[in-house]
Amino acid sequence: MSTPQTFVIAGASLAGAKAAETLRAEGFEGRVVLVGEEPVRPYERPPLSKAYLRGEVGFAAAAVHAEGFYESSDIELLTSTTVRHLDPVGMSVTLDPGGDLAYDGLLLSTGATPRTLSVPGADLAGIHYLRSLSSCDALRAALGEARRLVVVGGGWIGSEVAASARQMGTEVALVETASVPLERVLGTEVGAMFRDLHSDHGVELHLGVGVEGFRGQGSAEEVVLADGTAVAGDLFVVGVGVTPRTELVRDVGVKLDNGIVVDEYLSTEVPGIWAAGDVANAFHPLLGVHIRLEHWSAALNQGPAAAQNMLGHRVAYQKVPYFFSDQYDLGMEYSGFATHWDDVVYRGSKEDREVIVFWLDQGRVVAGMNVNVWDVAGDIAALVEAKKPVDPERLADVSVELSAL
Repeated sequence: MSTPQTFVIAGASLAGAKAAETLRAEGFEGRVVLVGEEPVRPYERPPLSKAYLRGEVGFAAAAVHAEGFYESSDIELLTSTTVRHLDPVGMSVTLDPGGDLAYDGLLLSTGATPRTLSVPGADLAGIHYLRSLSSCDALRAALGEARRLVVVGGGWIGSEVAASARQMGTEVALVETASVPLERVLGTEVGAMFRDLHSDHGVELHLGVGVEGFRGQGSAEEVVLADGTAVAGDLFVVGVGVTPRTELVRDVGVKLDNGIVVDEYLSTEVPGIWAAGDVANAFHPLLGVHIRLEHWSAALNQGPAAAQNMLGHRVAYQKVPYFFSDQYDLGMEYSGFATHWDDVVYRGSKEDREVIVFWLDQGRVVAGMNVNVWDVAGDIAALVEAKKPVDPERLADVSVELSAL
């Protein structure tokens, strides 16, 4: 009788949890070990900057699976446990606590960690970074006592935290080095929509200026900007991006380049090792390039794809990139991947914030974002997948069905 296989998943994240679920759903009867550093079962991160931060939902709403799922599925969930060492030749990992554990297949879903600011005063108390459940709990408690929050960074996390704080009644100032929030992803023209959104909700904006440092007696009291402006607050949040957590695989033969490099099957160059989620820089067959997606949908879908490939099914991951955001009364979905474009087309009213925005490159839709317009993400993804020139006038014409394009 053959010895049952053992699949180890390093990172009890959304990607890791969905991979474990998929292994069982696909009929794998061997051992599944899901290893997580945090003391709680896997959860989704989007609520941490929105409903969970505002106290509108509890942990159960953020959890990937209901309590008892892992036990009933015969998945060994090891919480408060760290993978300290990886031996790809001997095909084993060292757990702390737990010691050595041999594997037949290893999925790395270790995620990412917030980038920190290296400026004077960055180590003062009162400066928060949002990533984990515990960091969100600490921030929510601090917001309950704060009168004025200063957010450094106008990306998705910074923008969503700013919106949530305003909805909670806290005064907010937002500092961003770009000319508008979200400029890196959306461009200046579309990013202006989010600048105006925050301004309309009373956020004090400091745009196009960097941070020189923080000042305060024991705890941060103000952030000093490059133009000499001092922005006071009694609470600070820094959201300036994340760094993929690759420390486990350094110097073991796994290729690294902006994360763990994997092919369309989410496989590394080292036999028996796959990667998924924020840490994976995956080749995308549709786009023809490697991309690392720091979004919920990638973790949700890459985890199952990796699990199927661990089982030998050879399933290429080629879903159109997708993410969403909710800020105040604005909800949006973005489908595609636009790093450069030569035209922006609006379908609807940008002024009323009920619009679909399309980014075109040589007449082809490379991305689209629906703002307060629903049930169209599938059509937008289809336009991206088609990779065919589209008439901009018909694209902007609300009387023309998107499906007809």
